[in-house]
Amino acid sequence: MAVPRRRLPHAPAPPGGERACRPRRASWTLGVVALLLSACAPAGGPAFDTDGLPEKLSEWGVLSAHDGVLEFSDGAMPYDLATPLFSDYALKLRTVSLPPGTSATYHPDEAFDFPVGTIVTKTFYYPVSSDGVAIGPERSVETGVLPLDGLRLIETRILHRRAEGWIALPYVWNPEQTDAVLKRAGDFVETTLYRPDGRAEPLNYFIPNANQCAGCHATDNTTRAIQPIGLKARHLNKPSSFAPTANQLDLWRLSGLLAGNPGGPAPRNAVWTDESEGLDARARAYLDVNCSHCHSDVGPADTSGLDLRPETPMGPKVGLCKGTIAAGAGSGGRPYDIVPAKPDESILLFRLQTADPAAMMPELGRSVVHEEGVALIQRWIEGMAGSCD
Repeated sequence: MAVPRRRLPHAPAPPGGERACRPRRASWTLGVVALLLSACAPAGGPAFDTDGLPEKLSEWGVLSAHDGVLEFSDGAMPYDLATPLFSDYALKLRTVSLPPGTSATYHPDEAFDFPVGTIVTKTFYYPVSSDGVAIGPERSVETGVLPLDGLRLIETRILHRRAEGWIALPYVWNPEQTDAVLKRAGDFVETTLYRPDGRAEPLNYFIPNANQCAGCHATDNTTRAIQPIGLKARHLNKPSSFAPTANQLDLWRLSGLLAGNPGGPAPRNAVWTDESEGLDARARAYLDVNCSHCHSDVGPADTSGLDLRPETPMGPKVGLCKGTIAAGAGSGGRPYDIVPAKPDESILLFRLQTADPAAMMPELGRSVVHEEGVALIQRWIEGMAGSCD
């Protein structure tokens, strides 16, 4: 995998005075941090100072599709989340690129503060089936590239930090998988989704327009300022998938990508699929990443009275015995958001179970039911004590 072209503060120069070039690709281990001390400046690389709206994804200088692979530049750091957002079972490759000599500033609860010029990419893709796409595992990118054999690239979303704030742009991949084109109006991809047991169902994959991208990322309903959603300590605090013996936050600090003292242990979300972790922690992590960017005390859904951030104490704000405010048909005829021990009477579960656009939650980003996520929340509610009588 390509090593980010960063140098640790106050690092000694390698023997010979000049910085020695390393091989362009290296495996991610803790030993790779030493290579950061001698990395050569890349040719080209991310277009940090872009102030227009590039028509092609390749113009950003972060991702390049060629020779059957998707490669990210040496100025891009791949990352992943402990519990990721569900997006119709799409797999995702995420990168973040910061201008040379800059760092993000740590924040314990909110998104990190990134410098002007930062480029965040998220590429959505699927394993290919005979006449559609399939649910499958993430592909390894340990060599710095994503092999495209047997994969279909769908879209790449860009967040770019400019002096006036973040902008959000959707790019749709061409059928040849050689580049993606800016589609500010969004797009649809009609295909068939095959589940692991062989069941097939229509998949109308929805690519949000630029305003919808901005709407999801405007997590403060007062300022309406766009912010990254996943780039928070609790989502990133996990063993790195790219340096298996390192914590991802530690790797960011060692590479110079992140500055600031956490002042104690960093918050951490559970991995929702890890059954060795507590059911409550897994369910709260799932609701956090899928719902809390809207459902918080300052989010776009603040009028709902539902706050699904993990630090919110369990009670009416999380939906326990809380009646609806303006759910309409979205209630499914059920009385409360969460009825302890009765998932089939809980609105929260209904909204995850339905694929009706007028009732489902999240409102954007899915058209099929996340059956495994539904099963998790169902078990969580089933195990709750008490009643709403």
